[in-house]
Amino acid sequence: MHLDNALALKHNISMNSLPTADRIRVIAALVEGNSIRSVSRMTGVARNTIAAVLVEAGAACAEYQDKALRNLTVKRVQCDEIWSFCYAKDKNLPEDKRQVFGYGSVWTWTAVDADTKLICSWMVGNRDGYAAREFIQDLAGRLSNRVQLTTDGHGAYLEAIGEAFGNDIDYAQLIKLYGEDRTGEARYSPPQCTGIKVHTITGHPEWKHISTSYVERQNLTMRMQMRRFTRLTNGFSKKLENHIAAVSLHFMHYNFVRIHQTLKITPAMAAGVTDKLWEIGDIVALIDERRSARHAEVLDSLAQSLRSGPWASITYAILR
Repeated sequence: MHLDNALALKHNISMNSLPTADRIRVIAALVEGNSIRSVSRMTGVARNTIAAVLVEAGAACAEYQDKALRNLTVKRVQCDEIWSFCYAKDKNLPEDKRQVFGYGSVWTWTAVDADTKLICSWMVGNRDGYAAREFIQDLAGRLSNRVQLTTDGHGAYLEAIGEAFGNDIDYAQLIKLYGEDRTGEARYSPPQCTGIKVHTITGHPEWKHISTSYVERQNLTMRMQMRRFTRLTNGFSKKLENHIAAVSLHFMHYNFVRIHQTLKITPAMAAGVTDKLWEIGDIVALIDERRSARHAEVLDSLAQSLRSGPWASITYAILR
């Protein structure tokens, strides 16, 4: 590696960051359902910079939640999937982007604890058997005890839950029956629920706790708190990377920062995952910690590769 290339890398990985106060303002605006353009108008920060903050925050939040949400002692879990799309709706996709994940319909799978309202696991993917297995396997790996699980009637859950839990679960499906789809001005309103069917699949789930109400309420929270999930706007995600980052940031804020109105504490506190009330500044601190760790890894790797080169001593000194 030439010395000028090493200097360029040094510049790229150590570039000046947006001040902490500005990043706090940007993230605080994003988690309250504002679009990137509106956040730019509110804060004066460039749109590309806001998108970069979002992606970096999403990655840091995903890494932290993956480590923190383990050995959960929850009792009753509800799962669901919520639809959104990236780039364009399926019917408007160009031919070269059809059947390519990240273009068109994208589904977010969620699992919520009915008691603490904690989002135990989430995943962005398709709505098929493979995604169901990945999601349920991840959920199973985060639980420390037998739980009662309720889902809707999506068939992909049956095989996925059987593979992940076997008989060590109390599982039921709740299927809602709806009337005819609305037409005219009311076509965007949900059809009227005319009844339900309950199927016990495995174990002995308590009838009074067979419900998907809390996870469906979480769907509403997602649509209200993330602009890219709001229907009939142009704030939808254009890139899958940004979409996943927004979901990750949302659940970090929901689990650790936002006080639940009923619980009077955050879901993470209620579930015993943390003993403190987080602030937006704590999320920014996660970003800085992750950045420092990654920079150290890059510098160590680069230094090792340069020690035997002609510019080894001077390049190593510059990098350090």
